[in-house]
Amino acid sequence: MKKNYVLDTNILLHDPYAICKFDDNNVIIPIFVIEEVDQFKREGTERGRNARQVVRLLDELRESGESLATGVTLATGGFLKVAVPELHPELPSAIDKAAMDAAILQTAFDVREADLNTPTVFVTMDTNLRIRADALGMVAETYENQRVEPQRLETGSRELEVSTGDMDMFFQEGRYTPPPSFLAPEKGEKAERPSTSSLSSGDGHAAARAAGAFLVANMSVLLRDRGDRASGERTALGRYDAARRQIVSLRTPREGIVGIRPRNKEQSHAIDLLLDEQIRLVTLVGKAGTGKTLLALAAGLKSTVEDCLYTRMLVSRPVMPLGRDIGFLPGDVDEKLNPWMQPIFDNLEFLFSSGTSGKKMGPRAYAELLESGQLQVEPLTYIRGRSLPQQYIIVDEAQNLTPHEVKTIITRSGDGTKIVLTGDPEQIDNPYVDSLSNGLSVAADRFRGQRVAAHVVLTRGERSELAELAANLL
Repeated sequence: MKKNYVLDTNILLHDPYAICKFDDNNVIIPIFVIEEVDQFKREGTERGRNARQVVRLLDELRESGESLATGVTLATGGFLKVAVPELHPELPSAIDKAAMDAAILQTAFDVREADLNTPTVFVTMDTNLRIRADALGMVAETYENQRVEPQRLETGSRELEVSTGDMDMFFQEGRYTPPPSFLAPEKGEKAERPSTSSLSSGDGHAAARAAGAFLVANMSVLLRDRGDRASGERTALGRYDAARRQIVSLRTPREGIVGIRPRNKEQSHAIDLLLDEQIRLVTLVGKAGTGKTLLALAAGLKSTVEDCLYTRMLVSRPVMPLGRDIGFLPGDVDEKLNPWMQPIFDNLEFLFSSGTSGKKMGPRAYAELLESGQLQVEPLTYIRGRSLPQQYIIVDEAQNLTPHEVKTIITRSGDGTKIVLTGDPEQIDNPYVDSLSNGLSVAADRFRGQRVAAHVVLTRGERSELAELAANLL
């Protein structure tokens, strides 16, 4: 059954092609949305570019010969119309009618009253506006096109029980071939789901265990010896190599990297992936204090400065949002950036104070790397249009980026470039995304199973006992 979808402004600013993603349903754009879009079209930000794209798309539809007032047929079979209310009746509650949100919501009520036989749905990414719409009796939904399933982001690792002989073989040869039922089928093969009793999520989520998911490329695997338990349970850490269809041992240096060592199995897996030059995209997800940024910087320094695998390490974090001017702070660009990039410098100072290349150095020793160009710390504002070959790129706080912004960053990577995205989807400052629609979550989901990509969920805080308690209790 067809539906009338009334779109809020933030939907089009988030995804200008959203009008073509409602299948054969009717898409209604209130005239007030067009007015709001017009306010952003002159911005040099991603939001401004999306606003201009929306205007171009609507103009192309207008020039097709049909009128936006009466409706335009879309390629999907749907119907697009710009709604202009004839009058403004009183709303069934005390709402500020002068506000644009109220006018857009009123349009949704007008559409519903004009077509009682077709269900009307108000689509907005504004949580508060969805609540208001629901309280007034309007069906309200968020934009689902770029959202991911929560379970897919919580399955960065697996546990697998093996025999004592297989465990011994793994310790000796560094590899183990799991039964075919645990492996994702190749093209032409019939899928056989693994047993949920022996394959489970490493972080203990019941939903993930019930899903019976296959092992995917570069997934962390904890092997458990199901044999003689009297001598104590033996475990081993590995990573699923999709090319060989085997679980291989981690290649985490025992001495650690750049003066730090992993403190838990997730960090060991993360270091293994961060140092593997064959893996071009790594997404690190975890709460505050789990070591996301520190591990990424340590691996980047080792790969760039010590191993010379990359010509430069580029570290960045979004100045909210991507593309916004770095502000009216006094000083040159470096002085303006310092408040935004100080967390990066704090981690660099810690690494150089802990010991680099086997010896401690001054906390400001990274200044030499900045001067030589081997290390560059800058905002994401000017990345569009660049080509970045043979570089180790770290994007911190990536949960504040939209999927399109993350796509812009990844498509800048040239030959030999590695990109690391870190962040916590539960700590988002961008009003246009949430924990399931932000660029970090979407990238982790879309690249799931790709041999050049890997995803790690860090669950245990290692910053300090106080920081861990604060993250869990507050």
